[in-house]
Amino acid sequence: MSSDKSEAVSRNPDIVIRVRDVSKHYVMFERPEDRFKQMVVPRLERLIGRPPRRYFRDFAALSGVSFEIGRGETVGIIGRNGSGKSTLLQIICGTLQPTSGSVEVNGRIAALLELGAGFNPEFTGRENVFLNASILGVPRKEMEWRFDDIARFADIGPFLNQPVKTYSSGMYVRLAFATAINVDPDILVVDEALSVGDEAFQRKCFARIEDIKDKGGTILFVSHAAQTIVQLCTRAVLVDGGEKILEGQPKNVISQYQRLMNLVGDEAQSVREQIRQKDNANLRHLDGRSRKIALDNKDNVFDFDPRNKNNLNDDSWFDPSLASPAKVEYESQGAKIDQLKIVNSAGDQVNVLAFGKRYFYQYTVEFDEVIHNVGFGMLINTRTGLGVAGIGKGVRGRPVIKRVEKGTKIKVTLEFSASLLPDVYFLNAGVMGRSSHGSNFAHRILDGIAFRIAPVPDLEETGIVDLGIVFNHEFVD
Repeated sequence: MSSDKSEAVSRNPDIVIRVRDVSKHYVMFERPEDRFKQMVVPRLERLIGRPPRRYFRDFAALSGVSFEIGRGETVGIIGRNGSGKSTLLQIICGTLQPTSGSVEVNGRIAALLELGAGFNPEFTGRENVFLNASILGVPRKEMEWRFDDIARFADIGPFLNQPVKTYSSGMYVRLAFATAINVDPDILVVDEALSVGDEAFQRKCFARIEDIKDKGGTILFVSHAAQTIVQLCTRAVLVDGGEKILEGQPKNVISQYQRLMNLVGDEAQSVREQIRQKDNANLRHLDGRSRKIALDNKDNVFDFDPRNKNNLNDDSWFDPSLASPAKVEYESQGAKIDQLKIVNSAGDQVNVLAFGKRYFYQYTVEFDEVIHNVGFGMLINTRTGLGVAGIGKGVRGRPVIKRVEKGTKIKVTLEFSASLLPDVYFLNAGVMGRSSHGSNFAHRILDGIAFRIAPVPDLEETGIVDLGIVFNHEFVD
């Protein structure tokens, strides 16, 4: 594995991580005795002129993965369990060697990998902090004046002087993350380990990650949480089966990941190939175009033009140019969603909504087979893919319908308030249940339709949603 930092700097100082055609293979033995046979039998067969037999199978954890990360970028890696994400991070961090390919890293890298990596369980927390610092090349004197900040952030009290083997998983992650972020890393690598912390600590961690990001640090982040990837990252990479199958704008990558994650067997392979063969250049072009038209294009899906109103006397109206540029459908597994629309109280189809009024989101579901324990759902996403609000009716509690026969057609209506602040939003639709395919989405559509909350004169609220904030003030002595 290449580690020549000066070479990387001379070529392009703005590239801090360069992964080139990295592969990692493991030898897998079915039985313990096969390991001994592999050591002896092939050698004997070569001596007597026979072709050597193999008593193992080759497992490719990673196959030909390549990408670059620029200085100041926050890149998210997402994929199903066993896709090779953690293996890739370990290779980037230098704790694992690739079978082939190379990785170049330019800068001090601090990593929070899977639980148990990097700390000696026999050492105390204090001793492990200084051990990690020495590995990262931080002088002991420097670490001594940083130690109080680490202890304050970790907040594990007297356990700091106890052996790490006595720690709970949450305490371990608190100390590991506090150590990683307090050595002023040029590059911060974070695996799924943060998921074991409590909610308050997770928020503190993400706030610190955002601070590092704002100061120009480079972050490589692995998570199964789609919203976390969308919120934190400037770019995302989808890994599946050890291969990089998609790279691009986080919302697009997450949509394809969600399309893939519930599939198995031939269906999964078919969708995986469709995603892998997508032209990334076209996706990047679409991403750039979407950002541009959102700001200043006059004839696009995000443009607000009152001349398009169907009814000038109505607060809400339908703009035929307002469409979703990134609609993604799951493969149908016993049901099919169609005819997505929003209607007002008069029953008219609309997609430009009046702030604060109530509307009805409707879609039809046609069932191709018998499905049990049926539930329905919706989710409103922002332009960046953040899920703002929704419902999974009958998903966690009593099902909406216990059994739906093949050939049944159902119209779903979900009433909601337009309490979102003026902007463009996107609507998902989903039908869940237990069928011959298992218990999962029978069908789902991501970003099926777009809608706009119309501008409001002199609106003082900020953010995404109106919380009904009431302001008051008084003079005091």
